[in-house]
Amino acid sequence: MEENMEEGQTQKGCLECCIKCLGGIPYASLIATILLYAGVALFCGCGHEALSGTVTILESYFEVVKGPVESLDVFTMIDIFKYVIYGVAAAFFVYGILLMVEGFFTTGAIRDLYGDFKITTCGRCVSAWFIMLTYIFMLAWLGVTAFTSLPVFMYFNIWTICQNTTVTEGANLCLDLRQFGIVTLTDEKKVCTNTEKFMRMCDSTELDMTFHLFICALAGAGAAVIAMVHYLMVLSANWAYVKDACRMQKYEDIKSKEEQELHDIHSTRSKERLNAYT
Repeated sequence: MEENMEEGQTQKGCLECCIKCLGGIPYASLIATILLYAGVALFCGCGHEALSGTVTILESYFEVVKGPVESLDVFTMIDIFKYVIYGVAAAFFVYGILLMVEGFFTTGAIRDLYGDFKITTCGRCVSAWFIMLTYIFMLAWLGVTAFTSLPVFMYFNIWTICQNTTVTEGANLCLDLRQFGIVTLTDEKKVCTNTEKFMRMCDSTELDMTFHLFICALAGAGAAVIAMVHYLMVLSANWAYVKDACRMQKYEDIKSKEEQELHDIHSTRSKERLNAYT
């Protein structure tokens, strides 16, 4: 009988511990972090491969040659974009971890573990700082989304022409890279619809794959924007909680001080009455 009671108490203690651990998880921050990591991974991975596919298309079908090392041509810009992608992936991996830690320190379980004082004194500054950074990053990701839509638009035009080659069979349409600012005005690099090179480009897997990779990169940038908006809502709620906790802490301090003063006054009067009676 006693063994069964001990086992029941042990199971009850484990259940309470699990409930407390699950209650300490910041689910809103966890969802935003998963969405951020998914968006950044999609943008960085697909964007990197799409840039590599763009290099292959420019070299194979438009015969664009890489210039000297010191010149700033399209290939140098693509290499710069790749390094930027590496930096974005590393930076937002760290930033997601920091936001998750901030979310943990503003949940009820962590508050009960460390007490209200540390959270209300340090948490307000941390929450305000993260709100400002997240707002700046949200604007940055909006710019990235708009910038990523440009190659999607370009490839959509090329892909549409390739899909409607039978309609444009009588017309001689040309894709001139000078129109997109990829090459200089003196460097004529174009492919026309009535050439074999254009047909080979349309039939190649590089064009179709690169187009869809840029679409996935655009979707990843949009997911990162949604994640930043979600983080802003979470951080604003945390800020409101910490502000209310600070006010509650001040109220509790004033209340305890008044109760202590009343207790001292009552003790003093009791001693005075006792002395007067004796």
